[in-house]
Amino acid sequence: MKVIGVVGLPASGKGEFAKIAAAQGLPVVVMGDVIRNMVQKEDLPPTDTSMGRVANRLRAERGMDAIAQLCIPIIRQQTAPLVLIDGIRGDSEVMLFRKHFPDFTLIAIDTSFEKRLSRLANRGRSDDTTTAATLRARDERELGWGLGAALAMADHRLNNDSDLATFTASVISLLHKLEADA
Repeated sequence: MKVIGVVGLPASGKGEFAKIAAAQGLPVVVMGDVIRNMVQKEDLPPTDTSMGRVANRLRAERGMDAIAQLCIPIIRQQTAPLVLIDGIRGDSEVMLFRKHFPDFTLIAIDTSFEKRLSRLANRGRSDDTTTAATLRARDERELGWGLGAALAMADHRLNNDSDLATFTASVISLLHKLEADA
């Protein structure tokens, strides 16, 4: 099985990449869903603060690759030849995925701060930040998890500062290339 991971700052387009991949028939494992499920099990409000608190606690208890550890069994359950992991947040996660899936490929999505802030204002998820200050704080938290190092480890990069049609075409083109290599 070939495993593809997607990494990017908040609201860069990781979820959109995953939607496009799913529409192409790829199974998608969303790392943030692991955290959302834990937040729900702990009966916490589904906010950015709760998500960050649970993610930080898991990393403190189990190491910086804690969420990746929890995703590996889910990934292994997939039977498709190509599987997508949405939401990598650190270099420790990338290293763990590369250890468990030798044919692992990492894709970074680059998007400007202004575009990301605008998308968050329109997305409407309960854990979204909506001000420049809160987005900067979220960026700092995630960069503290090794996100910058993970971005630097990418095998491929996609820019998502354009429109959705352009991004969709780029994603589909890259997925077809990766499928051909699988």
